[in-house]
Amino acid sequence: MAQMTMIAAIQNAHDLAMGRDEDVVVFGEDVGYFGGVFRCTAGLQEKYGAERCFDAPISELGIVGAGVGMAAYGLKPVVEVQFADYMYPAYDQIVSEAARLRYRSAGEFTCPMVVRMPAGGGIWGGQTHSQSPEALFTHVSGLKTVIPSNPQDAKGLLLAAIADPDPVIFLEPKRLYNGPFDGHHDRPVQPWKTHPLGEVDPDYYETPLGRAAIARPGEELTVVTYGTMVHVAIASADEAGIDAEVIDLRTLMPLDTETVMASVQRTGRCIVLHEATLTSGFGAELAAQIQAECFYHLEAPVERIAGWDTPYPHAQEWAYFPGPERVGRKMQQLMEA
Repeated sequence: MAQMTMIAAIQNAHDLAMGRDEDVVVFGEDVGYFGGVFRCTAGLQEKYGAERCFDAPISELGIVGAGVGMAAYGLKPVVEVQFADYMYPAYDQIVSEAARLRYRSAGEFTCPMVVRMPAGGGIWGGQTHSQSPEALFTHVSGLKTVIPSNPQDAKGLLLAAIADPDPVIFLEPKRLYNGPFDGHHDRPVQPWKTHPLGEVDPDYYETPLGRAAIARPGEELTVVTYGTMVHVAIASADEAGIDAEVIDLRTLMPLDTETVMASVQRTGRCIVLHEATLTSGFGAELAAQIQAECFYHLEAPVERIAGWDTPYPHAQEWAYFPGPERVGRKMQQLMEA
């Protein structure tokens, strides 16, 4: 095992995939010579050449569109959109082309492409560098949507995504790149080298898509979450003194409903937690499914905790970001319901 940050784990996954399969190509804005704005592709151009890891013009539509064409011709492109907030010009290519290619060609063509995007807040990035647009992808048939919460999963899930024959949206919580984050912004940053999930197998392995993980076992209530909020949920339960089970979805689509429903049926209480805006967020879909499948097991209504329905604020970031105080308070209220 080796100690890795999430950045190093993602870079290692790129390296192993490119070494195993010459059809894997990596490109996007600044990913080649510079190694990516977050350094997730550092050293790949030097090792594999500028034909397999290269810089693209500042055109998200062009980057994703070129990736779709490459995938249709048999390559396996891994493209980076520098921030998830910048994906909107490419959304038509993702939805109308990548997601539909297998269906519209009756299986003659597939689109084995991964679109990587740093997402989420907690970095003082303001409204154009902090968005969590996962619900815009989970709504689209034909896409898989992945959000890791730690280096071990980031590497395994990315390798599984690259191997998948269909398009995968791979959202990387940028606040977790260099260490876990429990929502206490006023405390020293914890590095991944002090966390057990920072220990990563340096060899090739895949973490199956569509399978959740139990990040914290518990019996009193279930928290269903993903990404940065996994660490916030664990801290909230510990600080509130509540025996909460925290489920890290890892893959939003396909969704591991079996793990979620089994936990909620056992605990009888559920909180759905994410940092994206509340209205029409992915948590609404989770809450609807849980309410339908676990109705007779629930001791209280399913609760949602999320960002507010506003653009992501800069000056009031920590009022927007669901932190341990807000999550812990909702846990206590739910236990009293």
